[in-house]
Amino acid sequence: MKNSASIILILLLLFTSCKKENNDSSYTVVDIENLDEDGLPIMDFEVQLPLIADNSTYTIDLTEWDIPTDYSNAIKTTANLQAAIDWAHDEAYSQVILPAGEYLVGEDVNDIYQGGINIYDNTEFIFSEGAIIGMDTNNKWNYCVLSLHGDNIIVRDGVIIGDRDTHIFTPRESDGSTAHDEGHGICIKENNNVLIDNMEIRDLTGDGSLVLESNDVTFTNNRIYNNRRQGISVVGGVRIQIINNEIHHMNGTSPQFGIDIEGAGREDKDILIQNNYFHHNTGGDIVNASGTNVYILDNTMEQGDGSKYVDGPIVSWHKTHNIIARNTITMVDGSVNGRLGYIQYSSGGDKGHNRATYVHDNVMNSCGMYMYKSSGADVRRNKFLGYFVAFSDFENVILIDNLVTYSDVYTNLRYCWSYRFKNATGLASGNYLGDELVEIPLMEKEPYTMQCVVDGW
Repeated sequence: MKNSASIILILLLLFTSCKKENNDSSYTVVDIENLDEDGLPIMDFEVQLPLIADNSTYTIDLTEWDIPTDYSNAIKTTANLQAAIDWAHDEAYSQVILPAGEYLVGEDVNDIYQGGINIYDNTEFIFSEGAIIGMDTNNKWNYCVLSLHGDNIIVRDGVIIGDRDTHIFTPRESDGSTAHDEGHGICIKENNNVLIDNMEIRDLTGDGSLVLESNDVTFTNNRIYNNRRQGISVVGGVRIQIINNEIHHMNGTSPQFGIDIEGAGREDKDILIQNNYFHHNTGGDIVNASGTNVYILDNTMEQGDGSKYVDGPIVSWHKTHNIIARNTITMVDGSVNGRLGYIQYSSGGDKGHNRATYVHDNVMNSCGMYMYKSSGADVRRNKFLGYFVAFSDFENVILIDNLVTYSDVYTNLRYCWSYRFKNATGLASGNYLGDELVEIPLMEKEPYTMQCVVDGW
């Protein structure tokens, strides 16, 4: 083991000096000074939690404010519950407690938006056991059951329900579309220091939660499921952490992922997704279309019996920065991409990241990975059980100490099916096919193609 570690260190030092010009910039495949003992980049950010005083608590008086609790009369419930929350905020209460009850909300704001309840800065909004807030049936494209305003906000211990089962999907006048995919459970828009903890968020026409141009947002211990578009959408977010949640059964309208990082021109940076359980998500579990410095660690992702993936468990797009480590991924029958637990899409054209993609110590059951038309990958100590690992038109691959096994379905296929290369450069060492150590002649300068799969790409 010591000799192996020495060899890896030498390879790292060699690759540290290997840089590729990309217009006016360059990248280093690895930067040894910023790696931990497992060879992963050290996480250089910390998400700030809300700081809220807990010495002033108000439990909403349902009788005084005449608030229905039987999931009826949405107009009255919305107006009176909001009035109570507004009063508590004006009186500077830091904790506002919602008593047990079923609260139906919804306010007609305009042709496309249905209003819900507003929660304000420096507030910990606490659901008592048995408290539920649900959105009334509507025909609007957009809504927020809870909308957060300001900084330092905690929402915890309750249930939020959308109207997907009764929603009226009225065609949009401009194009006739009935997607109606912006109905959200919690809207976090231009907020700082937010914690969403121990919530059940379900049955939304869009996302369980939308994070839009916000900083320092934490999701912990939530159960987010049966939403039409996404579990959580990050559309401009810096220092976001999503930890210890169960996110499942996203289905209905694209993209249908558990978590979607897709800033659409906004900045998505410093994101931690760790120790979550994903299953039965139609599009996939995590897609990173725009995020940099994204850590995907220690998650369990299962396709689930009877479920179909469109894209696959983990998907990243060209020029995102990903550290994917210690995840357990299980597929049943694959997706449109085949049985790929991780796929990096490419927009083609300009290759090159300014940082490598790290894929370490993952277990992929009945699935593999594929990266193409890009550069910079550090792939080591993974177990690809029953599928292949592949690189096409790819520069600077470090491929060390991985295991690939044959699929029971493809037992007659040759070794080259398991490690596949087309026009790839890099270094490889210590990789196994089953019990057999295999030599993969990747080279630093000369592109390598495993000839027997040329016709299979």
